[in-house]
Amino acid sequence: MRNVLLIGGGGYVGTELQRHLISLGYNVRVYDTFWYSRGQWPKGSFPGSERIQYLQGDVRKLDLVKKAFIDIDTCIHLACISNDPSYELDPLLAYKVNYESFQELIPIVNSSRIRRFVFASSSSVYGVKSEPNVTEDLSLEPLTDYSKYKVECEKLLFDNLSSGIVGTVLRPSTVCGYSRRQRFDLVVNILTLSALREGLIKVDGGDQFRPNLHMKDMLQSYSLVLQAHPDLIDREIFNVAGENLTVNEIAQKVKQSIGPSIKIEYLPVKDARSYRVSGDKIRKKLNFEPKYTVDDAISDISNSYRNGEYGDINWSQYFNLTRMKEILTEIS
Repeated sequence: MRNVLLIGGGGYVGTELQRHLISLGYNVRVYDTFWYSRGQWPKGSFPGSERIQYLQGDVRKLDLVKKAFIDIDTCIHLACISNDPSYELDPLLAYKVNYESFQELIPIVNSSRIRRFVFASSSSVYGVKSEPNVTEDLSLEPLTDYSKYKVECEKLLFDNLSSGIVGTVLRPSTVCGYSRRQRFDLVVNILTLSALREGLIKVDGGDQFRPNLHMKDMLQSYSLVLQAHPDLIDREIFNVAGENLTVNEIAQKVKQSIGPSIKIEYLPVKDARSYRVSGDKIRKKLNFEPKYTVDDAISDISNSYRNGEYGDINWSQYFNLTRMKEILTEIS
């Protein structure tokens, strides 16, 4: 299985996943709206980049989605309107993109030639948990529509996917670190940027636990699933976990990395989510071991910032909420 379709593959993770899969010898097709312009690699960016095919389209356009599956044997589904504030800007649009389109996708998948389907869910489906290690078999308590529809898509997949197709769900921790299609609205990334720009870190509460996962480890988890024996992954759900840290611990790591002059300001809690994700299952079944840390992610972003790689740091494409406001204006 060498021809991989990334639905929604022009996002924060998907853009780096394109390059990662090419380096492993896969041929990659990306189906995306490309609302974020850096979701495509220019030809010649790296060895093998000519083996990436870009198809621009919306997941709600079923005729285009069907064409994207031609000659594909593996699909990784990443498409969604991501993060709660972006979702809430237009709940109906988000519902159609995040849930309804997925519901309509399953019959297309079942009638295609693919033999392996991976759905990118989220560890946010757990909501607030006091357990020291949240495993895949614990009850789900999604706090927002974004998380709720991730749960519903998981159910849709396992209830309706053809028995001849291997189906797997990944529930990643919050990804952090560098991407060509950079995001600065994820906890590690935004705290690092705030320290670099303002010399100040504003902490929402501080005691909530957040599961964090370095970008490179996220990519490795996908390639392990693509390479795994079907018996190990079919109809299985895997947490993909790195370091479980409180928001305050993350802030302290940023301060230690950037410099002692960085100030930390504590604010009343707005986001009450708190949980510590266990990665025991994926470690035991697929030998997945995180190799990178939150410290590495902070260093990656700091180095890129200091090298001037990000250019205008206020660019809307670095912030999903800001960019979604622009998109809604464009399509209205």
